[in-house]
Formats: sequence, C-alpha cells, structure tokens
Amino acid sequence: MCKQGWLRTERTVFEKSRQGRRSYSMPILDVPQVDPEDLIPPNLLRQKPADLPELSEPEIVRHFVTLSVTNHHVDRDFYPLGSCTMKYNPKICEFVASFAGFADIHPLLPEELVQGALKLMYELGQSLCEITGMDDCTLSPAAGAHGEFTGMLMIRAYHEAKGRARTKVLIPDSAHGTNPASVTIAGYSSVEIPSDSSGRIDVERLKAYLDEDVAALMVTNPNTLGLFETHIAEIADLVHRVGGLVYMDGANMNALLGISRPGDFGVDLAHLNLHKTFGTPHGGGGPGAGPLVVKKDLSPYLPIPVIVRDGEKYRFDDDRPQSIGRVHGFYGNFLVMVKAYCYILMAGARGLQSMAENAIINANYLLAKLRDYFEVPFDGFCKHEFVLSGRDKAAKGVRTLDVAKRLMDYGFHPPTIYFPLIVEEALMIEPTESETLETLNRFVDAMISISQEIESDPERLKTAPHSTPVGRVDEGLAARRLDVSE
Repeated sequence: MCKQGWLRTERTVFEKSRQGRRSYSMPILDVPQVDPEDLIPPNLLRQKPADLPELSEPEIVRHFVTLSVTNHHVDRDFYPLGSCTMKYNPKICEFVASFAGFADIHPLLPEELVQGALKLMYELGQSLCEITGMDDCTLSPAAGAHGEFTGMLMIRAYHEAKGRARTKVLIPDSAHGTNPASVTIAGYSSVEIPSDSSGRIDVERLKAYLDEDVAALMVTNPNTLGLFETHIAEIADLVHRVGGLVYMDGANMNALLGISRPGDFGVDLAHLNLHKTFGTPHGGGGPGAGPLVVKKDLSPYLPIPVIVRDGEKYRFDDDRPQSIGRVHGFYGNFLVMVKAYCYILMAGARGLQSMAENAIINANYLLAKLRDYFEVPFDGFCKHEFVLSGRDKAAKGVRTLDVAKRLMDYGFHPPTIYFPLIVEEALMIEPTESETLETLNRFVDAMISISQEIESDPERLKTAPHSTPVGRVDEGLAARRLDVSE
C-alpha cells in the first residue's frame, strides 16, 4: 500500500531465469501528491492565465530559422577574430559529446561507474603533455584565464616551498589582456616588458628587470601580433638563472601543433584553450576549458583531484599535501574535454601538424594580399594571425571601427579591433586553418573594396553597417544605458 497523499511510480521489470521469463512491477520513486499552488506563495501566483500567443509549428520553426540567418556565426560565414580562433567545429565532436554515457553522468557518481570518463580525461591529459612537451597536467581550469590564475597559484606555492618571497611577474606588452589580471589577482605585481622594433620581447631591456624578486615571466607565444618569439629559449634561460619560472599563455597553440613544443624551449607551465585549439565552439561566455600542463618539478602543486591510473583502473587522487587545493567545483568542463579528445583522435599527430601549417599559410596569404592596402606595423612572416593598422586611414577621418562596421555589409564578422594596445587603430585578423582559399579571396576583395571606399566615399563607412538588422548604434550611450530586456 502507498502512503496516503503519495503517488508511487512503477516500472515493469523483466527477469530471465530457468523457469522462463516473468515480469513484476518495481517501485522506483515516491512523489508527493500535492497541488502545485500549495507550494507557491499566493502573492506569486497569477490571477489570470498568461497572455501567450498561439503559434503553429511552422511559425515556430520559421522564427528560429530566421534568427539563425539573422545572427552571424561561424557556420554561416567567415569569423576572423584575431586571438579568438573562431574556426570550424566538427559536428561529429558535438555528436559524440551528446552520447548518454557522457552527457548524462553525474559528477558525484562512484569512480567504478565512470571508468570510461576517467580514462578519457586521463588520456586527454597525456595527449596534451605530449603535444606540449610537458610532464603532467590538470584538466580542472574552466577557461584560459582560469588556467592562468591556477598557474600563478602554483608558481606561488613553488616559490614558498623553497622559502622564497617573490613579488613580481614580468609580462610583455604584446601579451594577452587577461595575463596582468591573473597575476594581480594571485597577489603579484605585474611589470610590463616592452617590445623591440620587430614586435618581439626586447631581450636587452628584459635583462634590466631580472632579479630575485621575479617569480615568473608570463609570455604569450606566438604573441598577439602573431609573431613567434624567436629568442624564447634564451629568454627562458635568463629567467631561470634568477630562479624564476616561465609561464606560457598557450591560447595561440594552434600555430605550434606538431612544429614546436613549449616544453622544449624552456617553458615550465602553460595553459591551453581546448575551446580554441581543439575544435570546441566557444564565445558568449562559454563553455570553455583551460587545462594546465607543467614540468615535473611543479607536479606536487597541481590542484586536486588529479586523475591517475592504477593498473587497468583510473581514479581521482586527492592525497597531494602540497597541492594548491581545488580550483573547480568538480573536475572541469567535461563535455568540452570529450569534444577535444574526439578532435585529437580524429586528427592524429600529422593532422594536428597540418592544422598549424594551414593556419600559418592562411594568415601569411592574407597578409601578403592586404599589405599594399593597409599599414602593417610589424611586417614579416607571421604565424596564425597578423595585425594591420588603420592609423593612416584615421588621418582621413575613417577609424578602424568604421572599417569593422563596413565589413558587416560584405557578410563578414569584423576582426578584433583596437587590440593589441601597442598598435594604434589595430585590426587583428586570424583566418584559422579551416577556411578555404575561396573564402579568403572573398575577404581580400572586401577589404580592398573598403580601402578604395575610404578614398571615394568615406561617409559610407562612417554610417555602416547598412544591410544588417541593426544599423549603427551609439556605442557609448549603449554602454552607459544597458538595456537587455529584449
């Protein structure tokens, strides 16, 4: 008998035995049988039914299809955001991540019931170590900046274990914008290191900052100008001589895959952006993943839990007395890891190298096509991205913002603008490895056409975009009077 006022939900279970097949009903859940209105305070109850429109299925389908066409996204057309790596994301990775064995597991399930997930995470970590030339890994950080902060905490723990009271972290002026914030939040002082005339770290000026107060150098390589730090091994050696560590922001790792490994040129720890380099969609605040790979001297300080392998089984290891502790409520953004694992397995070592090679070829192709139409502040062979300057255009009354808005009329998402800060009127362009020659040529044609319009019809740029659902807005006013009601 069920308790009064309760509803017992049952399911039919079939059992095979020597006596044949029999069935019986098995209770699986007791649900309280109450009026929903008794659970909601009277002042929160509607006094009359909601005035909702009645829509047919075709109307609803057309509404969402219209939204998908109206919005710009990487499945619609080119998305050349420099430093953000908005490339094609294989749909098979999304499909695999939707498997019930991945999507429906709970983070508090016993380890013996999630051996497949633990194996996937362990092998992903091993792959990332091999790709980067490092020794150990944590998958816990939920994004790139979270990986940076985790790395800074590990650097602090490393120095404290050696009895050192280091106070500052050196950061090149060409680094990613989150680097100084991560350093400051971790309790260090951020010291900016200037670039030389080539757009790389000025080694001679760096030497003046190196002393026993330096906890680390935090370098983005390739940097935000799309340039590889050609003296990185020498720089790492200089930092190590004063007892500092070298942290690499690995957000631009898609330019190095299979070509160069951070661990081989002196980096002690680095984060990777699975949601950039390894084919996971990102943007709009997430989801992301920023695993941290480290050399063995830093392994004791990895956040818990660390995934380890015992024979043929996998488990979480929390017994790490020197660990910085937990940096995530659970074990990181698991489904992002599934997609990255799938991406790496599909590509293989040679495929990953081809991605880096194609990213470099695409970027240099665009640079070669556009250098006669836009100023190139740091010219030369680039990696996966490059930076143009609209400084000469601004002298004619047309700003980089106007160029970006006009690109939208040609069907392209604008590139990153006004970053890096060391380039005036910056246009930061990253074609990624997944764009075709036809797409790149369409983009080149659009940029050349815009360059010509600056000379013949500058007002057309100043009032752009003209073909989008929303035209030019007062961005200053919009920032001050934010309205997200619709």
